[in-house]
Amino acid sequence: MSMLGRIRRRKEHHLSNREDAELNLIPLIDILSVMVAFLLVYSTEVEVVQNTKGVEIPQSTAKAAPNQSVVVMITKDHVFVQGELVATIAQVRDPATPLIDPLRTVLERPMVAGAAAEPEVDVSSREITVLADKALPYEVVRKVMATCTAADYGKISLAVLEKEKPAHSASPKRA
Repeated sequence: MSMLGRIRRRKEHHLSNREDAELNLIPLIDILSVMVAFLLVYSTEVEVVQNTKGVEIPQSTAKAAPNQSVVVMITKDHVFVQGELVATIAQVRDPATPLIDPLRTVLERPMVAGAAAEPEVDVSSREITVLADKALPYEVVRKVMATCTAADYGKISLAVLEKEKPAHSASPKRA
């Protein structure tokens, strides 16, 4: 038998026994649907607040969730409003000024978050959240909050992390 005949028989044998390859997508769809369900369940209670690596937020035991508002973030070196650099801590600590003028200027303009959407909004309904590093001196935070009040924000919140609750351990029984 010639070499050409063997090659031809092998080719015919492979073509007759060849099965079409299939890709089964059902297990992949099952896994993706479980992942989507998991993410939907666990992402509903998360409040997203701007944060940087330079801010350590203090802890709290309060139960109430914060409302959506304008965010003032105070790091160890700078003050930001909605992520925009407004002032340095050196400007905030200046004892000659009772308020932070650059911060007040930014807070008095209309904000994207809707806190100052209308110029005739009731002062008591305008909300602002102060996100401050827990190592900052109180005078810095007080001056920022005083500037927020001067810029006609009636509700000022200080962002905190919910404090971990200690596990209730059962007291040992005495015999």
